[in-house]
Amino acid sequence: MAKSPGTPKPTPQEEPTGDRLQKILAQAGIASRRKAEEIILAGRVQVNGVVVNTLGTRHDSTRDHIRVDGKLLHGPEQQRYYMVNKPRGYVTTLDDPEKRPTVMDIMKTKHGPHGDQVRLYPVGRLDYLSEGLLLMTNDGNLANSLSKAATGVEKTYLVKVSGVPPESALDQIRRGIMIDRGRLNEVRSGRRDRVITSPAKVELVRSGDNPWYELTLTEGRNRQIRKMFEEIGHHVEKIRRIGYGALRLDVPPGEFRELTAGEVTALNRAAKGQKVVPKKRTPEFAQLKAPAKKKSTRSHRPPAARPSAPRRSH
Repeated sequence: MAKSPGTPKPTPQEEPTGDRLQKILAQAGIASRRKAEEIILAGRVQVNGVVVNTLGTRHDSTRDHIRVDGKLLHGPEQQRYYMVNKPRGYVTTLDDPEKRPTVMDIMKTKHGPHGDQVRLYPVGRLDYLSEGLLLMTNDGNLANSLSKAATGVEKTYLVKVSGVPPESALDQIRRGIMIDRGRLNEVRSGRRDRVITSPAKVELVRSGDNPWYELTLTEGRNRQIRKMFEEIGHHVEKIRRIGYGALRLDVPPGEFRELTAGEVTALNRAAKGQKVVPKKRTPEFAQLKAPAKKKSTRSHRPPAARPSAPRRSH
């Protein structure tokens, strides 16, 4: 008995290949992924002559002709990596509604391979009153990996504290201490959500009435250092970040430099949770300056003349 031919199996639909359109726009330096999504939804993007106004479509930037507002994309930007020494009084953001100086004011002279400005953005944050080492890049994947607490990338700071904390209080920070999660204005409005910090390294660098400590963290919560010391009853006067993974701060305040290929490799290793070791020699800008010598307040008077001995009468 002959077998009747079976029903042919349906051919599975091919999975779309390539990258999501918003990722392609971000890599080309058009905008952040979130802003790129808004551009797509607004119908400003064409792929091979067809308007694409839905999210999630995938395309090949090496084969597809992608235009934004009629302008043809020229592929991904060259990835760039910089170390910046952020001064106190600068905001770690691309644009500040209060018109305060931003880290982008320091970086605005850098240009990309096509003559356009590279769309750099900061890795993590330093608050307005903090200073020191800040990474700037257009490599979104590395920036996201470095920012995740799970990777355990070490960030090292010099911290000046008002008053001398007892060793028992510093041990609380070393073990992990309970702090308020979120921004200070949320905490003050009554929205308290407590979280315990990861263990930290704390070493005394300079003693005195207002001592300096070297503090190493593996996470970066909002105003974490200030909150930790406030929990043990001490106000933080100054914060300077001097280390990020294997990097150590080696440029003057308000200056920047491009990272070497070896330094970028070390950052990628750190982002994968692999151990990296900084150089043994600490650069000048990662150290505390020697304290200024106090001027003597004594007046330099000439020595008083000795009183003459009384004459003897004969």
